[in-house]
Amino acid sequence: MNHSFSHPEIRLHFERLQMKTPWRIIAITAVSAELAAYAQVATDSGLGSVSPQPTPLPRTTAEPTIPERAQIDQIFKETSLGQAADERRLHLEWRELANRVVNDPDIVAAKRATQTARTDLEKRQRLRDYYDLYYARMRRLASSSEMKTALDKLRLAHVSLTSQPRVRAAEDGELPTPSPTPKKKKTSRLQKYQSKE
Repeated sequence: MNHSFSHPEIRLHFERLQMKTPWRIIAITAVSAELAAYAQVATDSGLGSVSPQPTPLPRTTAEPTIPERAQIDQIFKETSLGQAADERRLHLEWRELANRVVNDPDIVAAKRATQTARTDLEKRQRLRDYYDLYYARMRRLASSSEMKTALDKLRLAHVSLTSQPRVRAAEDGELPTPSPTPKKKKTSRLQKYQSKE
């Protein structure tokens, strides 16, 4: 070895360092391999002693089924969303039934007959016949008992408008008599002035 070290002590130190370097590399490699093996055993302590068990498959849960639109509509028809919403739903169903029935030839003829009546009594009787026919046809097409009840109330309200509270005809006996509205009393300006004091 021909090194260009001028001082003999430096050369000696370098030669010792060269001899120690391979042993150091071997020692470091052996220690790191031992540590890696120990680390593997420390993390997987039961790895070698127990046979591997198959991992259980995740349970197959039934996916929630999404109901069809018609089913959702039926659910909302059955559940009450409040009084205003129920009244609105009944009103919409009533309008739909009225639109389906309004152009029936029997109903159109009954409505025209009310306009050709000669007397007031005859007109009231024809109006009753028209309302009975009109609401009976809608009642037949109604799907729910609520709607049928509402149609009965509407029919009764329309038929009761044809009665005359002061002149009783024989056929008006079973209808409820609407009560007359009381008139307001007129007060003079003097009475108003005195009541303010």
